[in-house]
Amino acid sequence: MRWKLLRRRLSISAPRMIVRSRVPWPLRWAVWALALGFSAALALWALELGKDLAGIDRVLHDSGRSGRTGSSQDAGPNDQLRSERDKAQSIANTAESLLKTERTTQERLLGQIKVLEAQNMALKGDLGFFERLLPMGGKDSIFVRGLQAQIVSAGQLRFQLLVMQPGKTPAEFRGRYELTLQGQLDGKSWSQALPQGRALQFRQHQRVEGMLEFPAPVVLQGVQVRVVDAQGGVRASQELRL
Repeated sequence: MRWKLLRRRLSISAPRMIVRSRVPWPLRWAVWALALGFSAALALWALELGKDLAGIDRVLHDSGRSGRTGSSQDAGPNDQLRSERDKAQSIANTAESLLKTERTTQERLLGQIKVLEAQNMALKGDLGFFERLLPMGGKDSIFVRGLQAQIVSAGQLRFQLLVMQPGKTPAEFRGRYELTLQGQLDGKSWSQALPQGRALQFRQHQRVEGMLEFPAPVVLQGVQVRVVDAQGGVRASQELRL
C-alpha cells in the first residue's frame, strides 16, 4: 500500500500542488490603503476636470461676486434714502418750530394792535374834546367847552365841563357856575337848578365834574350850564340835550 501511494504521488496522474506565499496582514492593509488613496485621488481629479469642463466654479464665483455687488449696490440707495429721509424730517421739524414762533409773534402783535387801537380811539376822543374846547371869542371872554353828562343810575347824573378864559395873562376870574336839569315828570315839563351854584376861580381854565341827583321818575332830557361872575352877570352858557 505504501508503494502504491508513493507511485501515485510521483506519477503523472498525481494531483497538482499550488504553492502560495504568505503575506503579513499589515502589509496587505498598507497595499489596500494605497489602492484606495489612488482611487480617491483619481476620482477627485476626474471631478475637478468635470467642473472645469462644465464651468460650474466660474458660474458660482460670478454669482457670488454679483450677489455681493448687488447687495452693496442695494445698500447704497438704501443709505441715500435714509439720509434724505433724515434731512426731510429735520427740515420739517425746523419748519414746524418756525411756524410756532411765527404764530406766537402774530398773536403778540395782534394783542399790541388791539391795545394801540384802543389808545387811538381814546386819543381821538380826547382830540375831539379839546377841539370843542378851543375858544372862539375875543379878549376877556369866558367859554364853556366839553359839557358832557351821563345817567349812571336811576336818579343820578354824572357831568363834566371845562371853563376857559383866553389870553396869555388874563385877569383872575371869580364867579360860579349853575346847572339846570330839564325833563318830563308825569307828562309835564320839569326842571331843577343846582342850589346857589358852585364857586369858580381861575385864570386860564378850570375843569369841573361831579354828580347830581334828581327824582327817579323824571325822564331827563337835557342839561344847561351857566357861568356867572361876581356881579351876577352871565358870562357864558351851554346846553346839552340827552
